Amino acid sequence: MRVIFGGPTFYGASLSPDPAYQLRPPARQGDFYKAIQEGANVIGLVDGVYEYVPAIWHKEILFGLAEGVHIFGAASIGALRAAECAPFGMVGIGLIYEDYASGALEDDADVAQSHGPAELGFLPLSEPLVNVRETLVRCLQAALITPDEHDRLLGAAQATFFKDRTYKGLVSSVITNRDRATAMLAVLRENSVNQKLLDAEMLIEAVVNAPDRRCIPQWDWSFKKTSVWDALFPSN
Repeated sequence: MRVIFGGPTFYGASLSPDPAYQLRPPARQGDFYKAIQEGANVIGLVDGVYEYVPAIWHKEILFGLAEGVHIFGAASIGALRAAECAPFGMVGIGLIYEDYASGALEDDADVAQSHGPAELGFLPLSEPLVNVRETLVRCLQAALITPDEHDRLLGAAQATFFKDRTYKGLVSSVITNRDRATAMLAVLRENSVNQKLLDAEMLIEAVVNAPDRRCIPQWDWSFKKTSVWDALFPSN
């Protein structure tokens, strides 16, 4: 069984039902453990819940790796956890993962995005910084914005709380000329890069291509239970 945890990052994607994997809602603490106990052999982590409930726990990931589960991460909290757990065998995928792994990105909030509930298809309400950054690079390389405009927009994006970050808000905070602001907003929207989705689509491909069977772990570490682990998962 292959399982992918995702939601907001897949907004707008044309994901048809695929018998090759189960698409489950964004992961919270306990969801990885549950999937592993249900027989998951391959798990892909894209999105997670973290603001009002405990986030997906690193130790659940280590438990899965120790059980021989193939575990991939990308795009959002999946990229974060992959960068943190890569030394233990988790596989990171995509540009966002690479930037966290290299230290080019350090702030967890860079992938954060405000969105509507699942009932509304996780309608995005703000822009994650990782997408804004790539959009500005594309526009700069195409000479659609000047280097000065790039730097000022990026600075505004970095200084804006993730729930308030929109292209309209960024442009209005930086560009005072009304005509230029209108033109720039159109340019940013027309050339918007959804790096999170691009990375998530690569993760789907990796999950589908992974063997649907567990491996024999050959790590140089072993999983150690703790009192907290036993309290959360007493049946294990």
